[in-house]
Amino acid sequence: MSTLRMTHDLRRELILAAAKRCFAHHGFAGTTTKSVAAAASISEGLLFKHFPTKSALYAEILAEECEADPGLHKLLGLPPSTDTLVVLIRGMVGHFLDIPGSEEQEEAQRMRLMIISHLNDGEFARLLFEKVGALIGPAFAASLERAVATGDARPVGQAPLTLFWFAHHTAMMAALSRLPAVPTLPYGDNPDLARQLCEFILRGIGLTEIAIALHLDREMPLDLMAAATTESA
Repeated sequence: MSTLRMTHDLRRELILAAAKRCFAHHGFAGTTTKSVAAAASISEGLLFKHFPTKSALYAEILAEECEADPGLHKLLGLPPSTDTLVVLIRGMVGHFLDIPGSEEQEEAQRMRLMIISHLNDGEFARLLFEKVGALIGPAFAASLERAVATGDARPVGQAPLTLFWFAHHTAMMAALSRLPAVPTLPYGDNPDLARQLCEFILRGIGLTEIAIALHLDREMPLDLMAAATTESA
């Protein structure tokens, strides 16, 4: 059984390695499961036993990239607190608002892929949301619970993870409006946009004005800032 398990895991890693090369060279649209199977020297049928669709394969690669980031591990390893909660929100907002103006086109393409997925069968978006929620959701929920316990926040609803997705989608939609060459909303280069969006989200999830004022302008260590701005990729 152990040998079989090792063989299964090794083959899975070989498929992921081949898929990374294919996606890097040809993008999502230009990569097929057939080309990935050929690059991994296996049959397409065998590939489907590990990853049933191209979307599942790509979502797994993105999740692995996040999970392998040591900075993100440090961020998610912070003790639950109001400060950790604010760091998570600042990072989420920073990540999404940086996408439209970034020289790294891969992030913009991923966002477009997410939107296209919503307009079609939703599979890619569903898989990626599942993985993001499992990775970041527990830290968000624990920190929000701690903020409520210390009086920094009031309870809002019965499902903290729902508040996480409200925050995530708010930041994502703000970025979406800035994605075209001519933005669809006149946010412009408002230097206070990130702060205003953070304040809006933090109020929405229940933080008090005092807690927001106390925690939002704190300096973040550079390694945590870098990790936070990649947290919701």
